This record gives sequence, C-alpha cells and structure tokens, in this order.
Amino acid sequence: MTEAVVIRPLAAGDREAWLPLWRGYLEFYRATIADDGTALTWQRLLDPSEPMTAFGAFDDRGLFGIAHAILHRSTWTAGDYCYLQDLFVAPDRRGTGAGAALIEAVCEFAKREGASRVHWLTHETNETARRLYDKVAERSGFIQYRRML
Repeated sequence: MTEAVVIRPLAAGDREAWLPLWRGYLEFYRATIADDGTALTWQRLLDPSEPMTAFGAFDDRGLFGIAHAILHRSTWTAGDYCYLQDLFVAPDRRGTGAGAALIEAVCEFAKREGASRVHWLTHETNETARRLYDKVAERSGFIQYRRML
C-alpha cells in the first residue's frame, strides 16, 4: 500500500528532520557548507522577509523530501522569476512522486507570488533527476558558466 505524500511549507519544528536531507543533498553534489552557513540557510528559509522558501514532502514516517526556492528579479520581465535551488528526496523514498509534487508546490508558490517562470539546474550526470525534469519542464538549451570569487 502506498502512503499518502503531503507537501507543505517547512516550519521551525522541522529543522531536525530537514538537516539530514540537507546534508544528503550536499553530499550528493560533493559540496561542503560550514555549520554556520547551514544555520543561516535554515534561518533564511523560514524568514518571511527573505525571498526564499522551503517545502517538505511528508508521509506517515515523517519528512523525506525537500525543495528550496528563491524569488529573484529579472531584467526581462516586470515580475520575478523563481529559482528552484535545491531538490532532494531520500534515496529510499524515490519513485513515490514526491519530487514531482515538490516541483509542483514550488510552481504554485511562484505563481501565487507573481513569478512568470520557475527554473533550476542539475548536473549533467544526474540521470535520475533528468528523467523527471524532462517530464515536467523544458530544457532551456543554455549552458551555465561560473566564476568563483
């Protein structure tokens, strides 16, 4: 029997359940963020004055997926865009539809906030995620460049 997945904004009481998912996401991308950076991220995600938000996928066993989004200005539109910065579902819970549901929650949030699009990145080797993304969105054709400062 499949457990019902509930998507909702994260709340202050979700921090301890969020933390292992956040660390799993960072580990997947071989990224390291100091504990004070993680604390700042959590603070920003819950601060209503910040342009950031977070959603969680829950079932009877608790939180097992997260999505973080950031509203930002664009030179091309009057309204904002929404960047889905982080999306992670616990490996043992993939295939439940939670990833698609989290993306949909971010899209609904962005629409309510007047954004005209949601966009995100993934690594070219992340084939599992790309199969989902190819079903729910269009590839832009753009290639990202970055210069660390």
